[in-house]
Order: sequence, then structure tokens, then C-alpha cells
Amino acid sequence: MDYTMIGFTKLEKHGHVCVLTISRPEALNALNSEVLTDLGKAMDEVEADGDVYVLVLTGEGRSFVAGADIAQMRDFGAVEGKAFGDAGNALFMRIENFSKPVIAAVNGFALGGGCELAMACDIRIASEKAKFGQPEVGLGITPGFGGTQRLPRIVGTGKAMELILSAKTIDAAEAKEIGLVNRVTAPEELMNTALALAEVIALKAQIAVRAAKQCIRRGMQTDISTAATYEALAFGVCCATEDQYDAMNAFVNKEQFSGFKNR
Repeated sequence: MDYTMIGFTKLEKHGHVCVLTISRPEALNALNSEVLTDLGKAMDEVEADGDVYVLVLTGEGRSFVAGADIAQMRDFGAVEGKAFGDAGNALFMRIENFSKPVIAAVNGFALGGGCELAMACDIRIASEKAKFGQPEVGLGITPGFGGTQRLPRIVGTGKAMELILSAKTIDAAEAKEIGLVNRVTAPEELMNTALALAEVIALKAQIAVRAAKQCIRRGMQTDISTAATYEALAFGVCCATEDQYDAMNAFVNKEQFSGFKNR
């Protein structure tokens, strides 16, 4: 399989699916300023590639992302800390609002910034060996890349309070139980499971897939009445596509549907 290295990241194409691997295994893929920059550049590549419909994000070795780089953060003052938090938050917001669906394949440690990165993705699939947590208060800081905001939105306020304020680490089974991950697989089946789901999504009408993702993301940040107007608009736009006519025409006429044109 051909791949492209961009600093501490690697891109591999599998048909209409791209796998983005964070490749800093000697540091358990910890996020420093350089890794954040490389991730941004890799996202640029994926965004510009019209042949990529779904992105799978994972880490090399035994860690997804073990957290933000403590060696770099140790000497931060308030100004440097805020700047680092702003950089991470901007990147993770970009991933959350990325036009293409993003699946996190969590192969190991997803702690601190790693848990926050997984939560910025649309779907999370975890290896049985995965570990999740927000350990920041045990290091004298708060989560800095969106953990205090995404975790309660995903698992509820009470459970998020418990995990963040205790700095507790949980295993993949508990992460699934509380709704932090969608599925748990054997370690050797993780990437096959993530790729299989990505390929299913890639076979659907991509205009509709991206519009549906946008509706969910925007709708979760507003009241349901406003969100319903987003959905109605997206529905109307999709009704004007060739994909809608072709698929529905085949359904009505009981014909074999030949696949989406994505237009």
C-alpha cells in the first residue's frame, strides 16, 4: 500500500478511504506543537483529495495518542499554555466539523489530548486494549483541547465530572458502556472493522452523507427548532441531486440500483 509521510503523520489510501496515522511511537504519539502542525497539514491533503470520502484516524504502535506532550508543557506560563490550548482546540474543531466523516480507530492509550482527539471524531471504534481518560487535574491543569466540553456532551455531565475530576482511566469495555465508544474489537480486528465501516459509508450518497453529518454537528449546538430548519434545508438540497432521483427512481421501478454518482 502506497503511503505519504507528512512529518509525524502517515496517509494511506484504501480506495475512497484514507487512513491517517499519527507516527511518533517512541513518545506514544504524544501531541506537541509539531505533531499538531503535521496533523493540520495531513488534514489539508485529505480535504483537497476529492477521491477520499471517509477518513480513519489512528496511532502507530501501542498508543492512539497518550496525551499532550508533558515535556513541552512543563515550562509553559499562562500565555504559552493558552496559545497551545488554542492551537489544539482549533485543530480539533476542524476535525469535528470536517466535511468528510472521521472514524477514530483507538488502538491503545487515548489519554488527555488523545481522548480529546478521539472525541472530536464522528465515530469511535476501540481495541480491547484501549484506555481512555482525562488525567489533567492530576498534573495541575484542566483539559485543554475540548475535554471539558465534548465529554459531557457524549457521556453526560455526571459521568464527565466523575472522570475529569478524579483523573480516572477506564478500559474499552467501560468506555463502550458509557457511550464513549461505538464498538470494541479484538486488537487484530480493529483496523479491519474501522475500514469496513468506512467503506460502507463511502458507498452511500456523499452529498447526503456530508449534509447529514453537518446537520448533526450543527444541531447539537442549538435548540431543536433551529436544528430542524438545518435539516429541512439539507433535505431540500439533496432532493435536487441526481443521486436522489436515480436511487428513488430505481426503488419505485423495482430496478437494480447501479450506484451513486455523487452529484
